[in-house]
Amino acid sequence: MPLFSVSNIQIKSVAACVPSQTEDNQSFELLNETERNLFIKTIGIRYRRIVESGITAADLCTKAANAILTNNNLNREDIQVLIFVSQTPDYLIPFTACIIQDKLGLSKNCMAFDINLGCSGYVYGLSIIGALLQNMPGAKGLLLVGDCSSTCISMQDKSVAPLFSDAGSATLLEYKEGEQMHFHLQTDGKEFDDIIISDGGMKHPFVSDSLLYKEIAIGQVRNNLHMKLDGMKIFNFALREVPGNVAQLLEYSALPKDQIDKAYFHQANLLMNERVRIKIGLPEEKVPYTLYDYGNTSSASIPLTLCAYPIQSQNVLLSGFGVGLSWGSALVNLNEADILPILTY
Repeated sequence: MPLFSVSNIQIKSVAACVPSQTEDNQSFELLNETERNLFIKTIGIRYRRIVESGITAADLCTKAANAILTNNNLNREDIQVLIFVSQTPDYLIPFTACIIQDKLGLSKNCMAFDINLGCSGYVYGLSIIGALLQNMPGAKGLLLVGDCSSTCISMQDKSVAPLFSDAGSATLLEYKEGEQMHFHLQTDGKEFDDIIISDGGMKHPFVSDSLLYKEIAIGQVRNNLHMKLDGMKIFNFALREVPGNVAQLLEYSALPKDQIDKAYFHQANLLMNERVRIKIGLPEEKVPYTLYDYGNTSSASIPLTLCAYPIQSQNVLLSGFGVGLSWGSALVNLNEADILPILTY
């Protein structure tokens, strides 16, 4: 049971960046007017932010990181760890973090690497960069987390297209004696294909047939380079696993549930998240949403929601869950965190 703590590390600043281009689900033609209204009411998503051609998650994250570095008047030589968490890298080879390291003008003495994770990626990323920095007194690190999911979905697939948006984020962490973050991370790979892009990797390399569109059902047309999502299985997974994960984290940290000041969930969909919130036993006012205005921004959804609803508090719950299947929760202190307003690319 991977319950553990990271000591002497604090979250110093958080920034998020979204594309300027907005799409409105009230204009989504694969759904009729009644279906659109029901979708917006139950799933909670009205608007989605979509990148223009050639803009990547790395670009959005880099803008967020530059804002943090400038706002905090940091010496870029002090950044010794850079982690990029994304399912939409710039290239298969090389890893994207090395490109970002150069664009940000960071020192050659900065370790940089990528992590391929989605919905749980922000929580996992915090645990990894924190574990590295706790052994590096005086060091600072940047966790960059984001996805451009619009680049790998079919606009002819009503089961996926109205859900996803694009966003990037940056989080600055640094060594501070006495701080603690608590984590509970879990994985269940037997349902790995509940969210999947089947072709384009090493198991099923790209071939000409990968581009062939297939009608899976009425209103669901995609090819093998597009994301497939089994919404009902993900819904059941979240209700089955997330509340227990949070309960075990609270028990491990000895924090009473009513002392949580705010809980920031991965913004999957309103119906699912509300069921999870109720099962955990958190009041509505402690669980903010950005779904209506920004949709499901995959790995960036937790920091994006932090920037939309900033808080300075000692007891903040973060919980991400989805692709993998992977899920994880964290308890963090944001008392001294500088949380920037949402940026536009």
